[in-house]
Amino acid sequence: METKAEPHKRYICSFPGCSAAYNKQWKLDVHLCKHTGVKPYRCERDGCGKSFCTPYHLARHELSHTGVKPYQCTVDGCTEAFTTSTNRVRHIGRVHSQEQKKYVCRFDGCGMEFKKNKQRTSHMCEQHTHIPPYQCTYEGCQMRFTFPSKLKRHEKVHKGYPCKEEACSFTGKTWTEYLKHRKEQHKSFVKCDKCSKVFRDSWFLQQHQYVHSDMRVVLKCPRDGCERSFTTASNLQCHINSFHEGLQPFTCTHAGCGKKFASKKSLQRHGVVHDPERRKQKKPNPKRSLASRLSGFKESKRVACKKGKKPDSAQKTDPPGSVELVSLLQDTTLLCSPAVDTLGLNNALTTPLTV
Repeated sequence: METKAEPHKRYICSFPGCSAAYNKQWKLDVHLCKHTGVKPYRCERDGCGKSFCTPYHLARHELSHTGVKPYQCTVDGCTEAFTTSTNRVRHIGRVHSQEQKKYVCRFDGCGMEFKKNKQRTSHMCEQHTHIPPYQCTYEGCQMRFTFPSKLKRHEKVHKGYPCKEEACSFTGKTWTEYLKHRKEQHKSFVKCDKCSKVFRDSWFLQQHQYVHSDMRVVLKCPRDGCERSFTTASNLQCHINSFHEGLQPFTCTHAGCGKKFASKKSLQRHGVVHDPERRKQKKPNPKRSLASRLSGFKESKRVACKKGKKPDSAQKTDPPGSVELVSLLQDTTLLCSPAVDTLGLNNALTTPLTV
């Protein structure tokens, strides 16, 4: 049987230390995106902002906005349609095609058929040879395995998980042990370049940096006559479900209760009524506005005093400077008009930040 000749790979990656090569230019262009991080083909739809490496991937993405599925199933009587020809071929092979490749056991007198090659390999090992084909290559280890994935997992016992930090010789026997070491010995922090505030990871830094931005994107309720706005799509969706649609999908399962709530968080808070011990186990954190959390400002602790007694004047603490924080949900400066059409929670407004 003739083997298919491998195509000549003449499109070679020019980045130092990278040996990738391809037989088509577009494949190399996609690969270069991994090095540069630049995706030149950007979706122009309002509120989307996604970008892609090739015009083909951009065109395929735009079908998600239009809802068009140009690839109709070619089997008579089937009305399924798909956004790509690959998905159509996969559908026909799974649903309509009766011809499916079978993997047959080659041992004399057996002839069992399997849908997957690894199922046949496992069968031959268990029923005929009794010797798993994949053996550990480490000296002195005689372990054998049925599948390559299990062998690779086993080899971690010998290799371990070495710490990648400079001048650190630690090697964890397990992934959990390695993560514990990283958390205790190499706890990393990221610093804001504008106010020098420190955060434990880049996500919190990104949320904080909205404080320094001149513009902020908020989501305005698309219903007529409603002026509410929100900073997240989930909060806006919850608002629409509860106040406009009257939906309360979360029901208390406690016997004899049956109360309904618009959000899972509200249902969890209600659970304290049936299990008061939960309140004692964990004290809830004091509520703070989103603007307060992102700004890094912390209110001074209030002085506790017994009933009938006034706190000592020496114990009174005032916040440093004059800082006024306004909840975003009450900030009327965030509500500007006209609003962009927001079917599907894409109503984004760009307004000046007034914190």
